[in-house]
Amino acid sequence: MKEIYERRSIRDFLSKDIPADILHKIIEAALKAPSAKNRQPWSFAVLTWGAKDKLVDLMRQGIEKEYNTMKLLPNSTKYIMSAQHTADIMEQAPVVIVVFNPKGKSLYDNLTPEEKIYERADIQSIGAAIQNMLLEATSLGIGTLWICDTYFAYDDLREHFKDKGEIIAAVALGYPAETPSERPRKTFDEAVDFL
Repeated sequence: MKEIYERRSIRDFLSKDIPADILHKIIEAALKAPSAKNRQPWSFAVLTWGAKDKLVDLMRQGIEKEYNTMKLLPNSTKYIMSAQHTADIMEQAPVVIVVFNPKGKSLYDNLTPEEKIYERADIQSIGAAIQNMLLEATSLGIGTLWICDTYFAYDDLREHFKDKGEIIAAVALGYPAETPSERPRKTFDEAVDFL
């Protein structure tokens, strides 16, 4: 599948809206992803304009709190500048899709082994849905950036989206204003063992 090889993480977008029918196709691709026990543990919020700006404000607010109090990610201060850059990218992107697990557990919850298994299986399923979105977007000429820096603003975003469930990730989308080269990858021999 050529999209697997052509997909890139885009961090610079054109100021051009994405038509609703294209966004619909991208979400439809996510809904076709496999999921553990067919639980389909996902929901999506498509943010544009004011809703997206509010998300970016909350990201910046959370990053600032994380930098000053360092209560959730105390060993990751070296990544704060990267998270701030991610907020800038989200601001520039015409669309940000926030991906939730409506049945997900808080990072603060003490989980039983069974709950941990469900949580891990659900996150794997949601990862497949996100990958489907990225590949469909690539096929439609839309650039994407898979974002996990939302955890720098976990508390603020969780409060804002409290009715949606646990935020797993976000995806920035837009027409690419750059053509980055492929990033280094592990070789087949580095990543694979035949046992």
